Amino acid sequence: MNFISIALYYLWKRAAKYTLQLFGWNLVAELPPVQKYIMVGAHHTSNWDLPLVLLMMAALGLRLRWIGKDALFKGPQGWVMRWLGGIPVERGAKKKFVGQMIDLYNERKKMVITISPEGTRRGSDHWKTGFYHIAQGAQIPVAMGFLDYSRKTLGIGGYFYPNGDTESDLRIMQKFYADKIGKNPNQQGEVRFLPRKTK
Repeated sequence: MNFISIALYYLWKRAAKYTLQLFGWNLVAELPPVQKYIMVGAHHTSNWDLPLVLLMMAALGLRLRWIGKDALFKGPQGWVMRWLGGIPVERGAKKKFVGQMIDLYNERKKMVITISPEGTRRGSDHWKTGFYHIAQGAQIPVAMGFLDYSRKTLGIGGYFYPNGDTESDLRIMQKFYADKIGKNPNQQGEVRFLPRKTK
């Protein structure tokens, strides 16, 4: 990074912190002590979550990285999607989504991808498990990102390394998110995984 890039980075970081403070939001920064991890964001219940997450990530000095279908990155809009932090995933590839993400993490020294495990802001009775299998396969921690509208607090409130025991790992997340309230509480997803299908 050159001097101008560094200056802009710190200006944007300070501006994001100031904006959050201006609107009464408190920032929590209990980040993993590593440069590669996956961040789950919950609870996602409103379109207002996105601008808050953008400010949160900037205030933490992180770049928002998200995953999208490869079709979104084709044509003239492709560079815009990448500039916004998008990472394309090839649909129909031999190696499925989780495998593609593990490869990406293994190829890079620094990367933080944000995933909403609820999959929708309209509520769900379970969380999708992709983030968990990515973290386990890439041997990286899961950071617990959150927006708590009831206390106007947001940020990253801790992390853990998946140990393969989904029940114990779920208990960590269930305990953490139990008192975190989204903008529309009736649309919050339940922090649980669906049982694996048996053949």
